[in-house]
Amino acid sequence: MESYHVPVLFAESIDLLNIRPDGMYVDLTFGGGGHSRGILERLSAKGRLLGFDQDSDARRNVPDDARFTFIESNFRFMRGQLRLHGYEQVDGVLADLGVSSHHFDTRQRGFSFRFDAPLDMRMNQRARLSAADVVNRYETGKLIRIFRDYGELDAPHRIAGCIERVRRERPLASISDLIEAVAPVTPRGADSKFLAKLFQAIRIEVNGELDVLRSGLDAAIRWLNPGGRLVVISYHSLEDRIVKETFAKFANRCTCPPDLPVCMCGKQPILDIVTRKPVLPTAEEIERNARARSAKLRVAQKR
Repeated sequence: MESYHVPVLFAESIDLLNIRPDGMYVDLTFGGGGHSRGILERLSAKGRLLGFDQDSDARRNVPDDARFTFIESNFRFMRGQLRLHGYEQVDGVLADLGVSSHHFDTRQRGFSFRFDAPLDMRMNQRARLSAADVVNRYETGKLIRIFRDYGELDAPHRIAGCIERVRRERPLASISDLIEAVAPVTPRGADSKFLAKLFQAIRIEVNGELDVLRSGLDAAIRWLNPGGRLVVISYHSLEDRIVKETFAKFANRCTCPPDLPVCMCGKQPILDIVTRKPVLPTAEEIERNARARSAKLRVAQKR
């Protein structure tokens, strides 16, 4: 549903999935179901589609279609879920990463600094770790690493220091508490960009997003049939780097040190990279949906 999330690079991703009408497909990030509906439109009565989403809110968007199965689970468990549903291989996998519009626009979920709300940021509302746990319980050194590695923020030690000083006096319970705590190091005139990076860093930690992405990509590649495609839409440099490097790892041959005179590893590529450069949204799409502006689409095909 578009009110839940507007699918990004919709036509491009569905076209590049190269759908076989009788095939078996997986949508790793069901969300509002936009991409799933696009896949279903190209499947025959024999085709099948599994849709993963760890957020129970996504269940409201499930289509009334016998060819579709909704799995309320993080896609890191794709391998076990496919076996559970009787599938050994699939013909294509699509992942639209990042945070849905629903998450950003639902005040109580705590994903956006536009609203005051409890520090939450959990995509799976049953998960134990929340943003409040991260900012109140993590040691300062760990906060510095998160802000540096996941937010790519300047002076992460100063940001962590501001949080440490406030939480000695009282816990940070809300978004306004966090924004107030980091106010001394928030750049003037660039507060939105700074807070977006800060919230991204905390959200990635809360949801283990990068580890989930690595394991999910690995599983998807191994479960693809020959000729099957993996289509991934990323939204920031950390995600895109993992997608690009994973594709390259499975598309390259020898991994031996360059100074060895002969190959000793015997590695053979199992992927062909379809998009040598990422597919980007058009100016028209960005005008319709500003959240598409940072999207990058990459595609690989199983040999």
